[in-house]
Amino acid sequence: MKQFWSFVIKEARHILRDKRTMLILFGMPVVLMFIFGFAITTDVKNVRTVVVTSQMDHQTRAAVERLAASEYFDIVRTVATPQEAERTIRSQKADMAIVFAKDFASKKSGVQLIVDGADPNMSQQWTNYAMQVVSNPVGAIVNLRMLYNPQMRSAYNFVPAIMGMLLMLICAMMTSISIVREKERGTMEVLLVSPVRPLMVIVAKAVPYLVLAFTILIVILLMARFVLGVPLAGSLFWIVAVSTLYILLALSLGLLISSIAQTQLVALLMSAMVLLMPIVMLSGMIFPVESMPIVLQWLSAVVPPSYYIDCMRKLMIMGVGIGEVMKEVLILLGFTVLLLTIALKKFNVRLE
Repeated sequence: MKQFWSFVIKEARHILRDKRTMLILFGMPVVLMFIFGFAITTDVKNVRTVVVTSQMDHQTRAAVERLAASEYFDIVRTVATPQEAERTIRSQKADMAIVFAKDFASKKSGVQLIVDGADPNMSQQWTNYAMQVVSNPVGAIVNLRMLYNPQMRSAYNFVPAIMGMLLMLICAMMTSISIVREKERGTMEVLLVSPVRPLMVIVAKAVPYLVLAFTILIVILLMARFVLGVPLAGSLFWIVAVSTLYILLALSLGLLISSIAQTQLVALLMSAMVLLMPIVMLSGMIFPVESMPIVLQWLSAVVPPSYYIDCMRKLMIMGVGIGEVMKEVLILLGFTVLLLTIALKKFNVRLE
């Protein structure tokens, strides 16, 4: 056991000596949290709006005032015809136009929206928000009852996704590169002929990354709660427990990659192709899986981060119990057992 901990301390010192690795491990989570929390957002704010009306009666004026008073819309112009509004949008001076019919005051209907549809998702949100504000005589969308995310902040969606991406990349990619580095330098054979069993050598190299993963998890949760204002509505114990299972899954994948790759460059490229692109594109991190073609939905079913992200959204944001996410937990457990079995088998074959 003493030799095992000696290997753990050796690997930990090696990580701490590498300033670039430390910068990546602790800088990347903080930077991504700030970028996704504050810069990359799907929140509707300050939509440049043109009002089209031939007469400004009481009802129309009230609707326009509600639009102007909300934080979602900025009234940039008032014009008389839809053609003028369309020209304003085409010249990139406005994002949306609201056309009020002549009989809007009497019928309280007859509203047309002209929207810049270059970004379909955002244009759909602008349309929904505008119709709520115009049709609500009290003033608006802020009076809607939105469960779990009343402010409709995108950080609620991105934080669990960032957790899934970072923990997978750090545990899998860094672990695989660490083991392959030993192969490249020819020191793996020296480690394997030491008194410690080969499997213990691999476990000892994974332990520091396990500790780092927990540290990063704590950093993310603290930033989510106290910097981004994302609630931890569910049990902290189950959030950490599910995250532990996910970290073990990522370490298993890193071990599998290390048993296949011969150089650090190959390990890095495999990690990018196997981890980064599927996580971003197919996990539901940015794009909803339900809106994808059926073939891509099948592919997303074999992307483990998608299940972890679903778990974290339900545990953190919705505050459900572990029973509500048991399906996702069992799938993650199955992935972990499968990857670990394959990785250890391939590693033992290489030793023989």
